[in-house]
Amino acid sequence: MRNLKNLCLQGLGVAALALGMSTAMAADKPSLKIGYVNGWDDSVAATHVAGEILRSKLGYTVELKPVEPAIMWQGVARGDLDVTLSAWLPATHGEYFEKLKDKVTVLGTNYEGAKIGLVVPDYVEAKSIADLNDHTQAFDGKITGIDAGAGVMRRAEESITAYKLDYKLMPSSGPAMAIALTRAESAKKPIVVTSWIPHWMFAKWKLRFLEDPQNVFGAAEHVDTVAHPSLETKAADAAAFLKKFSWSGEEVGAVMLAITEGAKPEQAAKDWIAANPERVASWLN
Repeated sequence: MRNLKNLCLQGLGVAALALGMSTAMAADKPSLKIGYVNGWDDSVAATHVAGEILRSKLGYTVELKPVEPAIMWQGVARGDLDVTLSAWLPATHGEYFEKLKDKVTVLGTNYEGAKIGLVVPDYVEAKSIADLNDHTQAFDGKITGIDAGAGVMRRAEESITAYKLDYKLMPSSGPAMAIALTRAESAKKPIVVTSWIPHWMFAKWKLRFLEDPQNVFGAAEHVDTVAHPSLETKAADAAAFLKKFSWSGEEVGAVMLAITEGAKPEQAAKDWIAANPERVASWLN
């Protein structure tokens, strides 16, 4: 009995020592700040999933910072932010990258095939941007936009000039644009919006980009993970994970749709991670 008691005490001592070492290791790790574009559903989804993996699997304290794109890029370049998973290249954020490329490090691409442009429901007759002038009355001469400073909005203004459209671009926000599209879909009314993929809307409705023969919106892009150069020294295992973190439209779409349907971003991230252990393990190996 005495031997059994001693073994139990030894076991508790080993467990306590392991817990103490684990806590000490976590305490030794620096806090990480990740910048993302609030209102961009793909940015919210990717950032919360990556942030939760850094917390729960690698033991980091993580602070997620919603910022405007320009502030996000400047923050990473200065080191105020350690990393962002929301760098749309080469076109949408191309101007920021050209100015700051000597002060940041591209860790890798986390989403291939990203695209911006003018989007319509599949039931709309117009096939290309040039076709819009044949349906001005049906669309009420309006293109429903998002935030005025967004890259897709600048390109939309350029498209109005390039295609000589008799349309007015209406700034709003990402959520307001989605509400307008929801109402149009419910009534099966024509609508044209500035949008992008990945986006949860493509998981919910049958949508398509209007053809852009003049290539005003550019070719398909990629969403990159961009860090301050100090990250690889400051948090080597975090940088190694972020280099491997890359997912498909279906994967990011599932998280985005869960958030849109009412889940908190933190919970949607935890649920996705719990449901995809092998995928997560592949990023951490």
